[in-house]
Amino acid sequence: MKVEKLDHYGRGIIKENGKIGFIKNALINEEIEYKIISEHKNYFEGEMLKVNNKNDNRIEPICKYYLECGGCNLLHMNSELKRSFKEEKVENVLRNLNIKINNLVYSNEFNYRNKVVLHVSNGKLGFYKDKSNFLIEIDKCYLLNNKINEVISYLKDYVKKETNINKITIKLGNITNEVMIIIDGIVNSYSKLLDICDCLIINDKIITDKENIISYIGNKKYYISRNSFFQVNYDISTKIYDKVKDYIKEMNSKNVLDLYCGVGTIGIYVADIVDNVLGIEVVDDAIEDAIKTKELNGINNIEFMLGKAEDLIKDLNNKFDTVIVDPPRSGLDKKVVNFLKTIKPNNIIYVSCDIMTLKRDLEFLKEDYKVLEVTPYDMFPNTYHVETVMILERKTL
Repeated sequence: MKVEKLDHYGRGIIKENGKIGFIKNALINEEIEYKIISEHKNYFEGEMLKVNNKNDNRIEPICKYYLECGGCNLLHMNSELKRSFKEEKVENVLRNLNIKINNLVYSNEFNYRNKVVLHVSNGKLGFYKDKSNFLIEIDKCYLLNNKINEVISYLKDYVKKETNINKITIKLGNITNEVMIIIDGIVNSYSKLLDICDCLIINDKIITDKENIISYIGNKKYYISRNSFFQVNYDISTKIYDKVKDYIKEMNSKNVLDLYCGVGTIGIYVADIVDNVLGIEVVDDAIEDAIKTKELNGINNIEFMLGKAEDLIKDLNNKFDTVIVDPPRSGLDKKVVNFLKTIKPNNIIYVSCDIMTLKRDLEFLKEDYKVLEVTPYDMFPNTYHVETVMILERKTL
Protein backbone atom coordinates (compact mmCIF):
# COMPACT_ATOMS: atom_id res chain seq x y z
CA MET A 1 0.00 0.00 0.00
CA LYS A 2 1.04 3.63 -0.51
CA VAL A 3 1.48 5.85 2.54
CA GLU A 4 -0.78 8.90 2.23
CA LYS A 5 0.37 11.03 5.17
CA LEU A 6 1.68 10.91 8.76
CA ASP A 7 -0.40 11.05 11.93
CA HIS A 8 0.51 13.10 15.03
CA TYR A 9 2.66 10.24 16.33
CA GLY A 10 4.77 10.09 13.16
CA ARG A 11 3.13 6.88 11.92
CA GLY A 12 2.34 6.38 8.26
CA ILE A 13 -1.36 6.33 7.36
CA ILE A 14 -2.66 3.91 4.74
CA LYS A 15 -6.12 2.76 3.67
CA GLU A 16 -7.12 -0.82 2.94
CA ASN A 17 -10.68 -1.78 2.05
CA GLY A 18 -11.91 1.54 3.36
CA LYS A 19 -10.23 1.08 6.75
CA ILE A 20 -7.44 3.32 8.06
CA GLY A 21 -4.15 1.73 9.11
CA PHE A 22 -1.28 3.18 11.15
CA ILE A 23 2.23 1.88 10.34
CA LYS A 24 5.28 2.79 12.41
CA ASN A 25 8.44 3.98 10.62
CA ALA A 26 6.65 4.50 7.29
CA LEU A 27 6.99 7.80 5.38
CA ILE A 28 4.79 9.73 2.96
CA ASN A 29 4.55 8.37 -0.62
CA GLU A 30 6.43 5.17 0.21
CA GLU A 31 4.97 1.91 -1.07
CA ILE A 32 5.29 -0.55 1.77
CA GLU A 33 4.62 -4.14 2.64
CA TYR A 34 3.28 -4.75 6.12
CA LYS A 35 1.45 -7.11 8.41
CA ILE A 36 -1.44 -6.28 10.71
CA ILE A 37 -0.52 -6.62 14.41
CA SER A 38 -3.73 -5.31 16.01
CA GLU A 39 -7.19 -4.77 14.58
CA HIS A 40 -9.88 -2.47 15.93
CA LYS A 41 -13.38 -1.51 14.88
CA ASN A 42 -12.45 1.55 12.84
CA TYR A 43 -8.72 1.13 12.28
CA PHE A 44 -5.77 -1.26 12.46
CA GLU A 45 -2.10 -1.02 13.43
CA GLY A 46 0.58 -2.64 11.36
CA GLU A 47 4.26 -3.50 11.35
CA MET A 48 6.26 -2.55 8.29
CA LEU A 49 8.05 -5.44 6.58
CA LYS A 50 9.57 -3.78 3.52
CA VAL A 51 9.84 -0.44 1.72
CA ASN A 52 9.71 -0.76 -2.05
CA ASN A 53 10.45 2.88 -2.88
CA LYS A 54 12.03 4.97 -0.14
CA ASN A 55 11.20 8.58 0.64
CA ASP A 56 14.28 10.75 -0.05
CA ASN A 57 14.19 11.93 3.57
CA ARG A 58 14.53 8.42 4.99
CA ILE A 59 17.80 7.68 6.80
CA GLU A 60 19.23 4.67 8.61
CA PRO A 61 18.48 5.00 12.35
CA ILE A 62 21.62 5.70 14.36
CA CYS A 63 20.41 3.51 17.25
CA LYS A 64 20.44 -0.29 17.03
CA TYR A 65 17.56 -0.51 19.53
CA TYR A 66 15.27 1.84 17.59
CA LEU A 67 12.82 -0.70 16.20
CA GLU A 68 12.44 -2.41 19.59
CA CYS A 69 12.76 0.24 22.28
CA GLY A 70 9.89 2.62 21.52
CA GLY A 71 11.51 5.60 23.24
CA CYS A 72 12.16 7.37 19.93
CA ASN A 73 9.71 7.73 17.05
CA LEU A 74 11.47 9.72 14.32
CA LEU A 75 15.00 8.33 13.98
CA HIS A 76 14.24 7.12 10.46
CA MET A 77 13.73 10.74 9.33
CA ASN A 78 16.46 13.19 8.45
CA SER A 79 16.70 16.44 10.42
CA GLU A 80 14.77 18.50 7.88
CA LEU A 81 11.81 16.13 7.86
CA LYS A 82 11.74 15.79 11.66
CA ARG A 83 11.47 19.55 12.05
CA SER A 84 8.90 20.05 9.29
CA PHE A 85 6.83 17.20 10.79
CA LYS A 86 6.61 19.05 14.11
CA GLU A 87 5.87 22.41 12.51
CA GLU A 88 3.11 20.90 10.38
CA LYS A 89 1.70 19.08 13.40
CA VAL A 90 1.22 22.39 15.24
CA GLU A 91 -0.15 24.10 12.12
CA ASN A 92 -2.64 21.31 11.45
CA VAL A 93 -4.00 21.27 14.99
CA LEU A 94 -4.32 25.06 15.28
CA ARG A 95 -5.25 25.72 11.64
CA ASN A 96 -8.85 26.83 12.26
CA LEU A 97 -7.94 29.26 15.06
CA ASN A 98 -6.23 31.89 12.84
CA ILE A 99 -3.10 32.05 14.99
CA LYS A 100 0.35 33.37 14.11
CA ILE A 101 2.68 30.36 14.36
CA ASN A 102 6.42 30.96 14.50
CA ASN A 103 9.07 28.57 13.21
CA LEU A 104 10.17 25.62 15.34
CA VAL A 105 12.98 26.44 17.77
CA TYR A 106 15.46 23.58 18.01
CA SER A 107 18.90 22.69 19.33
CA ASN A 108 20.92 19.47 19.68
CA GLU A 109 19.15 16.34 18.43
CA PHE A 110 21.19 14.02 20.62
CA ASN A 111 22.72 13.87 24.11
CA TYR A 112 20.21 16.39 25.45
CA ARG A 113 18.43 14.49 28.25
CA ASN A 114 19.51 15.09 31.86
CA LYS A 115 17.31 12.33 33.30
CA VAL A 116 16.57 8.67 32.57
CA VAL A 117 14.53 5.90 34.21
CA LEU A 118 16.00 2.42 33.65
CA HIS A 119 14.42 -0.93 34.45
CA VAL A 120 16.30 -3.95 35.73
CA SER A 121 15.49 -7.63 35.18
CA ASN A 122 17.62 -10.76 35.56
CA GLY A 123 20.83 -8.76 35.85
CA LYS A 124 20.08 -6.67 32.75
CA LEU A 125 19.62 -2.92 32.56
CA GLY A 126 17.57 -1.13 29.94
CA PHE A 127 14.17 0.04 28.67
CA TYR A 128 10.91 -1.80 28.24
CA LYS A 129 9.91 -2.62 24.69
CA ASP A 130 7.09 -0.38 23.51
CA LYS A 131 3.74 -1.38 25.11
CA SER A 132 5.24 -4.37 26.94
CA ASN A 133 7.27 -5.44 29.98
CA PHE A 134 9.93 -7.08 27.82
CA LEU A 135 13.30 -5.54 28.71
CA ILE A 136 15.63 -4.25 25.98
CA GLU A 137 19.14 -4.26 27.42
CA ILE A 138 21.12 -1.20 26.33
CA ASP A 139 24.73 -0.08 26.28
CA LYS A 140 23.92 3.60 25.75
CA CYS A 141 21.11 5.89 24.65
CA TYR A 142 21.79 8.60 22.07
CA LEU A 143 19.28 10.95 23.69
CA LEU A 144 21.11 10.95 27.03
CA ASN A 145 23.85 13.30 28.14
CA ASN A 146 27.19 11.52 27.76
CA LYS A 147 27.78 11.76 31.51
CA ILE A 148 24.66 9.66 32.10
CA ASN A 149 25.82 7.12 29.51
CA GLU A 150 29.09 6.79 31.45
CA VAL A 151 27.09 6.01 34.60
CA ILE A 152 25.04 3.43 32.67
CA SER A 153 28.25 1.68 31.56
CA TYR A 154 29.21 1.23 35.20
CA LEU A 155 25.73 0.17 36.29
CA LYS A 156 25.54 -2.60 33.67
CA ASP A 157 28.13 -4.58 35.63
CA TYR A 158 26.70 -3.52 38.97
CA VAL A 159 23.21 -4.96 38.32
CA LYS A 160 24.69 -8.32 37.31
CA LYS A 161 25.70 -8.74 40.95
CA GLU A 162 22.78 -6.87 42.52
CA THR A 163 20.02 -8.92 40.89
CA ASN A 164 17.10 -7.78 43.08
CA ILE A 165 17.01 -4.18 41.87
CA ASN A 166 13.84 -3.19 40.03
CA LYS A 167 14.47 0.33 38.77
CA ILE A 168 17.25 2.92 38.63
CA THR A 169 16.72 6.63 37.95
CA ILE A 170 19.63 8.89 37.06
CA LYS A 171 19.42 12.69 37.21
CA LEU A 172 22.16 15.05 36.09
CA GLY A 173 22.60 18.69 37.05
CA ASN A 174 22.85 21.11 34.14
CA ILE A 175 26.27 22.84 34.17
CA THR A 176 27.21 21.33 37.57
CA ASN A 177 27.27 17.73 36.22
CA GLU A 178 26.23 16.52 39.67
CA VAL A 179 24.79 13.00 39.52
CA MET A 180 21.84 11.64 41.49
CA ILE A 181 21.15 7.90 41.48
CA ILE A 182 17.83 6.61 42.81
CA ILE A 183 17.42 2.85 43.28
CA ASP A 184 14.25 0.89 43.93
CA GLY A 185 14.76 -2.70 45.09
CA ILE A 186 16.96 -4.81 47.34
CA VAL A 187 20.59 -3.65 47.50
CA ASN A 188 23.32 -5.61 49.28
CA SER A 189 26.28 -3.33 48.63
CA TYR A 190 26.39 0.25 47.40
CA SER A 191 29.85 1.50 48.46
CA LYS A 192 31.24 1.57 44.90
CA LEU A 193 28.28 3.63 43.70
CA LEU A 194 29.49 6.47 45.90
CA ASP A 195 32.42 6.92 43.49
CA ILE A 196 30.15 7.76 40.55
CA CYS A 197 27.44 9.93 42.11
CA ASP A 198 26.98 12.95 44.33
CA CYS A 199 23.61 11.89 45.72
CA LEU A 200 22.48 8.29 46.30
CA ILE A 201 18.96 7.37 47.36
CA ILE A 202 17.89 3.76 47.94
CA ASN A 203 14.21 3.02 48.57
CA ASP A 204 13.59 6.62 49.75
CA LYS A 205 16.56 6.49 52.13
CA ILE A 206 19.23 9.11 51.51
CA ILE A 207 22.63 7.42 51.68
CA THR A 208 24.94 10.35 50.93
CA ASP A 209 25.40 13.63 52.78
CA LYS A 210 23.74 15.43 49.87
CA GLU A 211 20.01 14.94 49.45
CA ASN A 212 19.74 17.18 46.39
CA ILE A 213 21.75 18.10 43.34
CA ILE A 214 21.94 21.57 41.80
CA SER A 215 21.00 22.28 38.19
CA TYR A 216 21.00 25.46 36.11
CA ILE A 217 18.67 27.09 33.64
CA GLY A 218 20.26 30.25 32.30
CA ASN A 219 21.92 32.04 35.22
CA LYS A 220 19.52 30.63 37.82
CA LYS A 221 20.35 27.53 39.86
CA TYR A 222 17.80 25.06 41.20
CA TYR A 223 17.66 22.35 43.84
CA ILE A 224 16.59 18.98 42.41
CA SER A 225 15.35 16.17 44.65
CA ARG A 226 14.08 12.62 44.08
CA ASN A 227 10.47 13.40 43.24
CA SER A 228 10.58 16.94 41.90
CA PHE A 229 9.98 17.51 38.19
CA PHE A 230 12.62 19.36 36.18
CA GLN A 231 12.89 19.98 32.45
CA VAL A 232 15.09 17.37 30.74
CA ASN A 233 16.52 19.55 27.95
CA TYR A 234 18.80 22.37 29.15
CA ASP A 235 19.19 24.26 25.85
CA ILE A 236 15.50 24.30 24.91
CA SER A 237 14.34 24.99 28.48
CA THR A 238 16.57 28.07 28.53
CA LYS A 239 15.16 29.25 25.19
CA ILE A 240 11.59 28.76 26.44
CA TYR A 241 12.20 30.61 29.69
CA ASP A 242 13.92 33.45 27.84
CA LYS A 243 10.82 33.70 25.64
CA VAL A 244 8.56 33.85 28.70
CA LYS A 245 10.82 36.50 30.21
CA ASP A 246 10.64 38.56 27.01
CA TYR A 247 6.84 38.42 27.13
CA ILE A 248 6.87 39.55 30.77
CA LYS A 249 9.07 42.52 29.85
CA GLU A 250 6.96 43.48 26.85
CA MET A 251 3.77 43.38 28.90
CA ASN A 252 5.37 45.27 31.79
CA SER A 253 3.94 42.69 34.19
CA LYS A 254 4.16 43.40 37.92
CA ASN A 255 2.25 40.62 39.71
CA VAL A 256 2.59 37.11 38.30
CA LEU A 257 0.81 33.87 39.18
CA ASP A 258 2.77 30.73 38.22
CA LEU A 259 0.43 27.71 38.15
CA TYR A 260 1.85 24.15 38.06
CA CYS A 261 5.17 25.74 39.05
CA GLY A 262 7.18 22.57 39.82
CA VAL A 263 10.41 23.56 41.59
CA GLY A 264 9.65 27.17 40.77
CA THR A 265 11.69 27.22 37.58
CA ILE A 266 9.77 29.80 35.54
CA GLY A 267 8.69 31.99 38.47
CA ILE A 268 12.23 32.21 39.81
CA TYR A 269 13.54 32.86 36.29
CA VAL A 270 11.34 35.97 35.86
CA ALA A 271 11.27 37.18 39.49
CA ASP A 272 13.98 39.78 39.00
CA ILE A 273 11.90 41.77 36.49
CA VAL A 274 8.52 41.83 38.34
CA ASP A 275 7.25 42.97 41.74
CA ASN A 276 5.76 39.70 43.01
CA VAL A 277 5.36 36.06 41.98
CA LEU A 278 3.18 33.35 43.52
CA GLY A 279 3.84 29.74 42.53
CA ILE A 280 1.44 26.83 43.09
CA GLU A 281 2.45 23.16 42.89
CA VAL A 282 0.97 19.85 44.10
CA VAL A 283 4.25 17.92 44.76
CA ASP A 284 5.56 18.68 48.25
CA ASP A 285 9.18 17.80 47.38
CA ALA A 286 9.01 20.30 44.53
CA ILE A 287 7.77 23.06 46.84
CA GLU A 288 10.56 22.29 49.31
CA ASP A 289 13.07 22.54 46.47
CA ALA A 290 11.45 25.76 45.26
CA ILE A 291 11.85 27.39 48.68
CA LYS A 292 15.50 26.28 48.85
CA THR A 293 16.04 27.54 45.31
CA LYS A 294 14.51 30.89 46.18
CA GLU A 295 17.01 31.24 49.04
CA LEU A 296 19.87 29.92 46.90
CA ASN A 297 19.31 32.70 44.37
CA GLY A 298 18.66 35.39 46.99
CA ILE A 299 15.12 36.06 45.73
CA ASN A 300 12.68 37.72 48.13
CA ASN A 301 9.67 38.52 45.96
CA ILE A 302 8.34 35.01 45.28
CA GLU A 303 6.15 32.80 47.47
CA PHE A 304 4.90 29.23 47.02
CA MET A 305 1.73 27.35 47.93
CA LEU A 306 1.40 23.56 48.13
CA GLY A 307 -1.68 21.95 46.63
CA LYS A 308 -3.66 21.39 43.46
CA ALA A 309 -4.04 24.54 41.40
CA GLU A 310 -7.75 23.85 40.92
CA ASP A 311 -8.26 23.61 44.71
CA LEU A 312 -6.20 26.62 45.82
CA ILE A 313 -7.21 29.19 43.25
CA LYS A 314 -10.62 29.77 44.86
CA ASP A 315 -8.86 31.53 47.76
CA LEU A 316 -6.80 33.84 45.53
CA ASN A 317 -7.73 37.39 44.67
CA ASN A 318 -7.59 38.99 41.26
CA LYS A 319 -4.45 41.08 41.72
CA PHE A 320 -2.47 39.16 39.07
CA ASP A 321 -1.89 40.94 35.77
CA THR A 322 -0.17 37.91 34.22
CA VAL A 323 -0.72 34.19 34.78
CA ILE A 324 1.79 31.57 33.61
CA VAL A 325 0.44 28.03 33.18
CA ASP A 326 2.67 25.04 32.50
CA PRO A 327 0.29 22.10 33.04
CA PRO A 328 0.87 18.35 32.57
CA ARG A 329 -0.15 16.68 29.30
CA SER A 330 -3.76 16.55 30.49
CA GLY A 331 -3.89 20.35 30.20
CA LEU A 332 -5.80 22.79 32.40
CA ASP A 333 -8.38 21.59 34.88
CA LYS A 334 -11.84 23.11 34.20
CA LYS A 335 -11.69 24.87 37.58
CA VAL A 336 -8.46 26.58 36.48
CA VAL A 337 -10.03 27.66 33.18
CA ASN A 338 -13.04 29.10 35.04
CA PHE A 339 -10.70 30.85 37.49
CA LEU A 340 -8.80 32.49 34.64
CA LYS A 341 -12.06 33.61 33.05
CA THR A 342 -13.16 35.04 36.41
CA ILE A 343 -10.08 37.03 37.43
CA LYS A 344 -9.34 38.03 33.81
CA PRO A 345 -5.59 38.73 33.97
CA ASN A 346 -4.31 40.99 31.22
CA ASN A 347 -2.24 38.17 29.79
CA ILE A 348 -1.86 34.41 30.00
CA ILE A 349 1.40 32.70 29.03
CA TYR A 350 0.61 29.07 28.25
CA VAL A 351 3.53 26.63 28.13
CA SER A 352 2.18 23.38 26.71
CA CYS A 353 3.64 19.90 26.25
CA ASP A 354 0.56 18.61 24.39
CA ILE A 355 -0.82 20.50 21.42
CA MET A 356 -4.19 18.69 21.55
CA THR A 357 -5.03 19.70 25.12
CA LEU A 358 -3.75 23.20 24.36
CA LYS A 359 -6.27 23.48 21.54
CA ARG A 360 -9.04 22.18 23.80
CA ASP A 361 -8.22 24.79 26.46
CA LEU A 362 -8.13 27.56 23.86
CA GLU A 363 -11.69 26.74 22.90
CA PHE A 364 -12.71 27.64 26.47
CA LEU A 365 -10.55 30.78 26.65
CA LYS A 366 -11.08 32.29 23.20
CA GLU A 367 -14.26 34.11 24.23
CA ASP A 368 -12.23 36.34 26.58
CA TYR A 369 -8.73 36.10 25.08
CA LYS A 370 -7.05 36.42 21.72
CA VAL A 371 -3.84 34.56 20.88
CA LEU A 372 -1.05 36.89 19.79
CA GLU A 373 1.32 34.14 18.69
CA VAL A 374 2.55 30.62 19.41
CA THR A 375 6.09 29.27 19.14
CA PRO A 376 6.84 25.52 18.92
CA TYR A 377 9.98 24.14 20.59
CA ASP A 378 11.73 20.82 20.02
CA MET A 379 12.05 19.91 23.69
CA PHE A 380 12.18 16.17 22.93
CA PRO A 381 14.08 15.64 19.65
CA ASN A 382 13.53 12.31 17.85
CA THR A 383 10.15 11.84 19.53
CA TYR A 384 6.76 12.99 18.25
CA HIS A 385 6.35 15.42 21.17
CA VAL A 386 6.46 19.16 20.61
CA GLU A 387 6.42 21.90 23.25
CA THR A 388 4.72 25.24 22.59
CA VAL A 389 4.69 28.67 24.20
CA MET A 390 1.63 30.82 23.58
CA ILE A 391 0.80 34.36 24.64
CA LEU A 392 -2.86 35.32 25.12
CA GLU A 393 -4.14 38.87 25.59
CA ARG A 394 -7.45 39.77 27.21
CA LYS A 395 -9.97 41.18 24.79
CA THR A 396 -11.22 44.69 25.41
CA LEU A 397 -14.91 45.58 25.19
